[in-house]
Amino acid sequence: MTGVATDCSVRSLLKQGIGQLREANVPSFSLAAELLLLHVAERDRTWLYAHPEEILSAETTNHFFSLVRRRANGEPTQHLTGKQEFWGLEFEVTPDALIPRPETEHLIEVALDRLALCELRADRSPRLTGNGITLVDVGTGSGCIAIALAKELPDATVYATDICNAALAVARRNAVRLGLSDRIQFFESDLLDAFVESQVTDHESRLFNLIVCNPPYVGQRDVESLPREVREHEPEIALYGGEEGYEFYAELIAQSHEFLKPGGLLVLELGYNSLPAVQPLLDPSHWTDVGVTNDLAAIPRVFAAERFAPR
Repeated sequence: MTGVATDCSVRSLLKQGIGQLREANVPSFSLAAELLLLHVAERDRTWLYAHPEEILSAETTNHFFSLVRRRANGEPTQHLTGKQEFWGLEFEVTPDALIPRPETEHLIEVALDRLALCELRADRSPRLTGNGITLVDVGTGSGCIAIALAKELPDATVYATDICNAALAVARRNAVRLGLSDRIQFFESDLLDAFVESQVTDHESRLFNLIVCNPPYVGQRDVESLPREVREHEPEIALYGGEEGYEFYAELIAQSHEFLKPGGLLVLELGYNSLPAVQPLLDPSHWTDVGVTNDLAAIPRVFAAERFAPR
């Protein structure tokens, strides 16, 4: 891979970048080359195809090929550009937090749908504003889930926790960039431990209507099966949920039962093939209205349940 361009036009650079990433067996090599070129040129996709003959500077060209080489060597595109879109919003991405995935948007959809259903059952309008709703995103990482829910539920009270202070710094910056920093309270915490003491809120108000989480769910035994981009460049604490991958869920479900209001919702993202291990963790005397939502690949992706409410 030489990275030397004899023609610095947009079309030529894109063609060379695609070829080099294809040769390196980079997944989605065409998209990666496009995103890297747009990043170094500081333009949008419309420009990319509207001005194929535009000549870029030597500095921009060299920067592009430098990033192409790094992508070919395994660095994620999102770490090279520093951003990733999620729920129609652009998030800052760094190696300190998990890169937001499109499949996690199913978690947002399920949470909003289940909240609307709760409103209907209570003979209220399903048009949610979040009024009267208190929610927490456990293991917030980049903040993408908490921020998306804060955007969709403008009157909700939103908390977000993470055990990693560096990840919380990324989440806080994203909240500031997206104009939602006054809507979300961030806490460094292992699961919901920050709420065990009254240091955050009093006992009654720390009962949540909704707990959401995209937990670490990759098994340590499966590390070699992960793509290089993930295995070598994303934070281990956000990836691995124990030797099998589902050990994280038991404590989270137990704490969620403690902190959810009766009728409150728990919505969790599932790892591949983790449903058989997770589903038995929900005691029928504690949980009801259990539902599983598949992603676009027909893989069980989101698990939702309500804390049992005596009638």
